Formats: sequence, structure tokens, C-alpha cells
Amino acid sequence: MKDIRPIRDEADYDWALSEIEKYFDDEPKRGSPAADRFEVLLGLIDAYEAKHWDIEAPDPIEAIKLHMSQSGRTNSDLAELLGSRPRATEILKRRRALTMDMVRKLNRDWHIPAEVLIQPYHLEKQNGSRVS
Repeated sequence: MKDIRPIRDEADYDWALSEIEKYFDDEPKRGSPAADRFEVLLGLIDAYEAKHWDIEAPDPIEAIKLHMSQSGRTNSDLAELLGSRPRATEILKRRRALTMDMVRKLNRDWHIPAEVLIQPYHLEKQNGSRVS
């Protein structure tokens, strides 16, 4: 493949980004040498970003809210899954911690990764102060 090299530093990373930029405007035909080059460059960029810019997973409550937003689920859907509307509201307002049973249901039925749901996160006291 023409001019492919490892991405070892920011200069290499910038070079790779500039190389793939043209493919976004004119996507190469699948199976062509240009498509193969594009795929290899994307893989190199992805590996570099994963190594150098570790993105923290959202806390469990933010993950639930994000999933609900992206999938069109409502508070009523969460209440149905967790067994009651007050429980779902307390979870979303950080007044109640997720139980392992809730984590299993969210993982099994909504496919939210369990490793995200079991992360520590803060809860709110009734007066609005935080508890870890």
C-alpha cells in the first residue's frame, strides 16, 4: 500500500488524518486499493487514539440517560424495567443506588454494558448534597 506507516507521534497522527480526509468526500469503491488503504489508515488512527486518549466511560446514571435519549426510551420504560416509577425516578435523580438486579436487567434488556453500570458514582442526599 502506498505510503502507509505506523503512527508513533502527533506528527504521524496528523499525517494520517490528512490522508484519510480526502476519502470522506470521495469514498473509495469497496475492495479497491484505495478502500483498503482507507481501512488500514482508520485502523492505525483508531489504535493510536485508543492508546493515547483513553476516553472515560460515563457514570452509570449518565449512561442510562444517554441510552434512553439515543433509543427513544422514556422514564416509563425505565419504570417498567425496574419495577416502579418512584424507583426509576430515584435512580435518575441519584437518590437511590443501582442494585445488582437492576444492573442485570439494564444489561440484559437494554444492552448497557455491565462494566459501565457497576462503576462507582455519587448519590444526592435529600437536601441536594453529594454522597459518594
